[in-house]
Amino acid sequence: MLEIASVKKSFGNVVVLDGVDLTIKPGEVVSILGSSGSGKSTLIRCINGLEKLNGGRISVDGFDVSKPKELGEARKRSGTVFQLFNLYPHMTVLGNITIAPIEVLKRSRAEAEKEARELLASVGLSERADAYPGQLSGGQRQRVGICRALAMKPSYLLLDEVTSALDPEMTAEVLAILEKLAATGTTMVFVTHEVEFARRISDRIVFLEKGKLLVDLPTEEFFHAEGGMAQPRVAQFLSKMRKD
Repeated sequence: MLEIASVKKSFGNVVVLDGVDLTIKPGEVVSILGSSGSGKSTLIRCINGLEKLNGGRISVDGFDVSKPKELGEARKRSGTVFQLFNLYPHMTVLGNITIAPIEVLKRSRAEAEKEARELLASVGLSERADAYPGQLSGGQRQRVGICRALAMKPSYLLLDEVTSALDPEMTAEVLAILEKLAATGTTMVFVTHEVEFARRISDRIVFLEKGKLLVDLPTEEFFHAEGGMAQPRVAQFLSKMRKD
C-alpha cells in the first residue's frame, strides 16, 4: 500500500504541499488533477524520494521514503515515468531499459535483455532496441520510458504529465499503452491534464488546489454534480479544461 500522511513540502517561503493525506491500494488507478502549481508533480517527486519532505510521512509497502536506509527498498517498488523522458542519450533503447534491473536488482544481462525485448514488443518497438533516444520520436521515447519503469517490476507506477510534451498523435499513442496497463491491474498514480482519459481509466480522482487535497472521490462521483462538481473550484477547472 502507498500511504501519504500529512505531507508538507515547501521551497523557501513557498508552500507547495500543505498536509496532503492519500492512500492508494494495490490495483488502483488514481489520477491527480489540478491547475499548474497545485503541487501535483511535487507530490510524485516526494513519493519517489527526489524531494525531501518538510513534514509528514510517505511509505511504499511499509518502507519510509524519508529514511535513507529504506528509500532504496521503496524505490524498488515504485517506477516513475517523467514528463521529459529522462532517457540516457548515450545509451541505446535496450541499454536504457536494462541498466536499472542489472545494477539495482542484480539481474543477469541475459535475463534483463530478454525482459526488455518483451516489454518493447508490448509497446510496438521491437525493432528499435538498438536505436538511440535521439533517433526516436517523442511518442517512442515516452514508450521507452514506460518500458524502463516496468522493467523494475514495480508495485506502483508513477506517471508525471507523461503526455504534456507530445503532440496529439503521439499523445494518443502513449495513452493507448497506459490504458492497456490499467486494464491489466497495474497500480498507477497518474498526474495529468487529460481529463477525459483520466475519467476513462481511473478508479479514483484526486484534486489538488494550492497544495491541499480538495477532493478525493471515486471517478464517477468526482464528475457528478453532487460530488466533485459541487466544489466550485473543481467545476471551474473542468469547465476550462473542456473549453481548451
